[in-house]
Amino acid sequence: MQIGDLQRKLASSILKCGKRKVWIDPNEINEISIAGNRSMIRKLVNEGIILKKNPKLHSSYRKKVHRESKKKGKHSGIGKRKGTSHARTSESVKWRFKQQVFRHLLKKYRNSEKIDKHLYHELYLKSKGNVFKNKRVLLDYIHAAKQESIVKKSKDAQQLARQKKKKKKK
Repeated sequence: MQIGDLQRKLASSILKCGKRKVWIDPNEINEISIAGNRSMIRKLVNEGIILKKNPKLHSSYRKKVHRESKKKGKHSGIGKRKGTSHARTSESVKWRFKQQVFRHLLKKYRNSEKIDKHLYHELYLKSKGNVFKNKRVLLDYIHAAKQESIVKKSKDAQQLARQKKKKKKK
C-alpha cells in the first residue's frame, strides 16, 4: 500500500464518494500520513487538506445540435427507422391531418367565392370519401370543375338564345 491509500479509503467513506473523487493536498503529505483513523481524517476534511472533487460534467452541445438538425428533418432516413410507417405515425392521424387540409382549403375557397356552395358540398363529401389523394389533386379537380361549369353555362346560354330565336320566327 502506498502512503495515503488508507487515508484515501477513509476519506471516500466520510465524503460519501469514490476514491478517485478524493483530492489530497500534496504539500501536506506528512500530516496526512499521520492520520490513521476517521476522526483525524474528518479533521483534515474540515481544514480543507482533503477535499471532494466535483463531478465531471458532460457537455450537451452535440446533443443540442443533433436535436436541432432532427427538427430540420435530418437523421431520419431509412437506416434510422426502427418501427413500421404505421407505428411511427398512425393512419388515423395522417387521415385527420389530410381532411383538415382539404376542409380548410374548401372553406377558404367558398368564403372567397371561388367556388359556390353546391360545389363546396360536393367536394366536401368527395374528400370525406377519399377521392382526393392530396391537396394538389383537389385543386386540379376544382379547376377542372370550374372550367366545366363555365362551358356548361355558355352552352346553356347558347341554347336559350336559339330557343328565343325560334320563338321569334313563329
